[in-house]
Amino acid sequence: MRIEERAWDDAVVQRLADDQQEEIRDLYGAETEPGRPPSAADISVVLVALADDGTPLGCGALRALGDGVAEVKRMYVVPAARRRGISRLVLTGLEDAARSRGWTTLRLETGPLQTAAVALYESGGYRPITAFGGYAGDPRATHSLFFERTLP
Repeated sequence: MRIEERAWDDAVVQRLADDQQEEIRDLYGAETEPGRPPSAADISVVLVALADDGTPLGCGALRALGDGVAEVKRMYVVPAARRRGISRLVLTGLEDAARSRGWTTLRLETGPLQTAAVALYESGGYRPITAFGGYAGDPRATHSLFFERTLP
């Protein structure tokens, strides 16, 4: 397996992001996500995990928020590749990318039904915080969980 940096509008990235959003809609029954959806204009880093044969396995992205802070977006691993440590590798890669850009804090939003994601973030040193940025006051984020990690 390998991790590659790609552009947000890369076809593989968009397919993985669409699959992630479909899974979220199936899980929560919601048509819209809280906060501002990511775009090519505001996503700074996108990492894609690929099998040795080039099959896409997962992805994750970072959006700069300013003042040394970035948001983790679109963490996703295809169902057939789960429980193999791919999400941890992608998250570690995102943390390394953040450090290389001088960002010292990562924040994210997830949902209570995404128990594997919550476990990943908590085991990685992310701590619960209140809603931040565009999530604060967004009624769609009422049941969201928010996390933050100060990078060493």
